[in-house]
Amino acid sequence: MSISRRNLVSASALIPALNLVRPALGQERLKVAGIHTVPVENAWNSRLHEALVNANKAGTIEYVFSESVANTDYVRAMRQYAEQGARLVVGEVYGVEREARQAAKDYPETSFLMGSSLKAQEPNLGVFGTWNHEAAYLCGMLAAAVSKTNTYGAVGGYPIPEINRLINAFRAGVARVRPDAKFMVQFIGTFFDPPKAKEAGMAQIDAGADILFGERIGTADAAKERGVLAVGSLLDYAPRYPGTVFANALWIFDPILGAAVADVKAGTPAGKDYSQFSFMRFGGNDVSFDPQMVPVDAVAAMEQVRAEIKSGAFEVEIDDSQPT
Repeated sequence: MSISRRNLVSASALIPALNLVRPALGQERLKVAGIHTVPVENAWNSRLHEALVNANKAGTIEYVFSESVANTDYVRAMRQYAEQGARLVVGEVYGVEREARQAAKDYPETSFLMGSSLKAQEPNLGVFGTWNHEAAYLCGMLAAAVSKTNTYGAVGGYPIPEINRLINAFRAGVARVRPDAKFMVQFIGTFFDPPKAKEAGMAQIDAGADILFGERIGTADAAKERGVLAVGSLLDYAPRYPGTVFANALWIFDPILGAAVADVKAGTPAGKDYSQFSFMRFGGNDVSFDPQMVPVDAVAAMEQVRAEIKSGAFEVEIDDSQPT
């Protein structure tokens, strides 16, 4: 299994295809299903998918998945995977919170690990947030060192807490180095529309931004076309945009998944908040950067703060308010 290959279905063929799921190996492997509302190439979903694929390759779990599942079909997919014996279902319920929580009550023998803006539901619906704000803060420090106009743009999907805190942390990192910085932000109203994200980035460049924080895929395309720099979020975009993306706020889902899988295997109720495993001290987020594109003294200053975050000596403020 790889990110470029589908072992199940698109939403249009969801119901019949789910009936084809069969264990690949022995029953000692935990049966885990992933349900994605968009293609697994989408930045956020790719983090979940990669961690699940890694666990599948390691023999820890037996992984199957569906992608491009509309919210209208999402809870039905949750129920069908539970009916087919999945011990753990991983995905996101931002658009179907109430219905998903009812489904979890109806299947107490199945554990659910869902991206959510709400609290966990005992005993079997665990939640997690995207907490790579620490890495975003560090990227902001680096961005402040390379910007010429001291004007920064950010393109996000929706103004939900997980995205707000990321953009706010990036801004705080910039402001630590250059308190007089100017910022722009635009939310495109979707989680996956690269052309729309590119258009938003273009507008910010036209308004003076020479560094774009790309919370959404497509932002770096605007930076590349206009010859400015960009910061990636969730995964490393530098290989895809060499010379354009100079830093990335990485999110690593493996620690969250590992904690949930361990609980399920041990028979421990999974209805809790696993967000803490996104923090840097657990290896759940980190910064990557091109040292040839950032001044040496800026790297040294950033690395000092990075060490303080890992040790607990410094905490990046969590600001979930909508940035404007």
